[in-house]
Amino acid sequence: MGEPEVIVDREEITVVGELPAVKGTAAEGAAREGTGEAAALAAGRGRRFRQETRDARIGIAREAELRFGRRVSWGVVSEGRKVMFTTLSVPVMTRLRQAERRVLDTLVEAGVARSRSDALAWCVRLGGEHEDSWLSSLRDALRQVEQVRAEGPRS
Repeated sequence: MGEPEVIVDREEITVVGELPAVKGTAAEGAAREGTGEAAALAAGRGRRFRQETRDARIGIAREAELRFGRRVSWGVVSEGRKVMFTTLSVPVMTRLRQAERRVLDTLVEAGVARSRSDALAWCVRLGGEHEDSWLSSLRDALRQVEQVRAEGPRS
């Protein structure tokens, strides 16, 4: 396993490592992909890794939570699929106008979401998937702004 990806926000530190690929030929991998076997393999490997590393991850999480004041979540990537073990679900307050609420209500009425909260989470996920490159550029720009601020004069 190589270096893990670490993602940090206000509430959570997410650590995602990549498991080595299952040995076999490219044709076997393609066959697994077509039958859904890859998803089952990824889930099984993720569960095994979770169980085998549980004590070590708990120790690391406790230390990190005390040091950084954030919860730690874990996951792995196996066979090109991300399997998350733990994640936080954090309530976020927002104000929506009627047209925006109608979008959420339509998603609920159509059975896409169970509630307005689920509908809003669905919209955020959809927006994140389709705007990933734009959001990545924006995050890069924000990092540059923070760097310039850090290098600037102190008051």
